[in-house]
Amino acid sequence: MTATHTTKRAVIAKRVDSGTADTTEIRDLARAAGYDVVGEVTQTRTEDPAYHLGEGKVTRLSNAVAREGAAVVIFDNQLGPYQTYNIGNELPERVRVIDRFRLILEIFGQRARTRKAQLQVELAELRYELPRAEAKASLAKRDERPGFMGLGEYDESREEDIKKQISNIRDELESIEETERHRREQRRESGFDLVALAGYTNAGKSTLLRRLADDLDVDENDDLHPDLDTTAESEDRLFTTLGTTTRRAEVGKREVLVTDTVGFIQDLPHWLVESFKSTLGSVYHADLVLLVVDVSESVEEIREKLVTSHDTLYERNEAPIVTVLNKTDMVDGEEVRRKRDALSSLAPNPVAVSAEQGLNIDDLAERIDHELPDYERERLVLPMTDDTMSLVSWIHDHASVETVDYGDQVVIEFEARPAIIEQSRAKAGDLVGASA
Repeated sequence: MTATHTTKRAVIAKRVDSGTADTTEIRDLARAAGYDVVGEVTQTRTEDPAYHLGEGKVTRLSNAVAREGAAVVIFDNQLGPYQTYNIGNELPERVRVIDRFRLILEIFGQRARTRKAQLQVELAELRYELPRAEAKASLAKRDERPGFMGLGEYDESREEDIKKQISNIRDELESIEETERHRREQRRESGFDLVALAGYTNAGKSTLLRRLADDLDVDENDDLHPDLDTTAESEDRLFTTLGTTTRRAEVGKREVLVTDTVGFIQDLPHWLVESFKSTLGSVYHADLVLLVVDVSESVEEIREKLVTSHDTLYERNEAPIVTVLNKTDMVDGEEVRRKRDALSSLAPNPVAVSAEQGLNIDDLAERIDHELPDYERERLVLPMTDDTMSLVSWIHDHASVETVDYGDQVVIEFEARPAIIEQSRAKAGDLVGASA
């Protein structure tokens, strides 16, 4: 067995207050991070303040780790700094202890591609580490030197370094957010409606993005939007999308930019949500949010995820929200109707689709067109000049043109976003003034 393979062997641990511990999700998360799950230890009991699990169960955990040759123990719980230290001291030498949130951060770190995503991962990691650095300082003062198998080595200056790094990262993220705010306004002024996809990881958001933008090529818009990605991964694994992916789509007469964002996940602590809130800026500032859920899950699971999603979105979001019941190809029509009825209070008038199969995508496009801000109609009478031809070309690029009549004057009728109407009137006023 190679050293590299050994370091990826992991034993799962989970404690629940009551009932039976379900390790399905934590196993999926571990695999997403690249770990080979070789065993698990679960317990149903109240939390032990010192070890999280009972001491006897920690002994069983240690035996399982030694038996399987594992180098990592992954808890599907949030561990306190002292619990991490105490458990680490009971395990074989050089065995790492990570909890659910440390694991999620590892996955985020592996998937971060953009500078913004990397900064958010670093910020979350620092917020995770800070209380552990404080615990190490406390233990060091009591001459209890923490071993690296638990909390890691002690560095006296680490606490202050972490606080400084957090401050610096916040400043850089604010600068990136300001650039993104400016870009969003430019896109609106260019005639685009902004639609954001939100929802839990693995709900099918990336597949839906590709389906909505299936017939369009973002490359034709590179000069206007060099930051737009041409692809969004569609894989059956968690956290495929960490940053944001934006593609153009044509919905009726509208030019729409659809953005896929990082997926929600259950039971995230406040500090982790806070670290990634700037990723949700694309959601908070959209003209419409499509909240995507996996209709093949149980009503109870969907309801819980909808409640959490609405809590997150309604905090700062002002755009209308349309719930999309995705993956209808995995359930029959009667089950879709039953779940639609059961969820009607949380998801009124949802749209049921299969992004994978392309089912009902046209219905979703019609709903998007209906929910987005109404277009305004305009009729401009312009002098026949070269500059007028340039304005007519601009209106064609930014609006939905109905008719253009060329005679002694140019009469153009079109529909567009209010911002485009205002710009066209201003440009027309300049033309008329120049020809007077």
